[in-house]
Amino acid sequence: MKKWGFLLTIVVCIIFVVVTRAPIFQEKLDIQIYDKNSKYKLDYKASDSEKKLKITNEQIYQGNLLLVNNHYPVHQEYIKSDIVNLFNHKELTKGYGLFNNNIKLSEDIAHKFSEMIAAAKKDWISHFLITSGYRDFDEQSRLYNKMSPDYALPAGHSEHNLGLSLDVGSTQMKMDKAPEGKWLEKNAWKYGFILRYPKDKTNITGIQYEPWHIRYVGLPHSAIMQEENLTLEEYLDYLKKEKNISASVNGKKYTVSYYPVSQSITINVPVNHYYEISGNNMGGVIVTVYE
Repeated sequence: MKKWGFLLTIVVCIIFVVVTRAPIFQEKLDIQIYDKNSKYKLDYKASDSEKKLKITNEQIYQGNLLLVNNHYPVHQEYIKSDIVNLFNHKELTKGYGLFNNNIKLSEDIAHKFSEMIAAAKKDWISHFLITSGYRDFDEQSRLYNKMSPDYALPAGHSEHNLGLSLDVGSTQMKMDKAPEGKWLEKNAWKYGFILRYPKDKTNITGIQYEPWHIRYVGLPHSAIMQEENLTLEEYLDYLKKEKNISASVNGKKYTVSYYPVSQSITINVPVNHYYEISGNNMGGVIVTVYE
């Protein structure tokens, strides 16, 4: 009896460990594409109403979905306005280290990154280090002059000039081999981040594989890009082609609409639903409604 009691205790302990280490985030993704020939309509309740919203050309150059590369530069007046020095904000750096005392980032993105790092810690992954964040144009110019064009872009043409991107390392080893790099590649999308320059898409991004460079785009965009294996370039083309799509992520429903903007236009947005608007930096805007 003692032997059976001992074995039962071991089984209970194993079950406890497995359950407590199971990820909280449930990976449920269902993407639906609306029929292009039908009138697009969000799944509103009868009591919901819409309001008209004016979209101007300036909106094209603002938001979390901007494409920034050699062809599409950052517009300085629309850089994230909440850039902070993380070294001076210890509350934002819990669970990870900083390469030096001059790492800057959007405060909003820093909060989102901290949430992701807290989730990684539950999976026993905890040796993260931010090596670079926001760079102003002068810093980017100095870096570009030192490095190969394959690994650095001219001032104004780097995502680091936006405040939405950061380079993440491991204190243990290089990111392409580190548990931290593997965890981010598998899980970053759940928290709105993407691996911006994947190994098999260098012909599309124009940048060599960078397992350390992540970019915030937000949900559901990161989930759709993960599911469809799309880079940001491919995703923006996908939205431009489809015009309207819907997605369900972890039980939450989203609708995403693309609008070309050659001059000021007026669109309808729901009154009783939260929505976000982002430009693509190429002549259009994306409206994301959270149902």
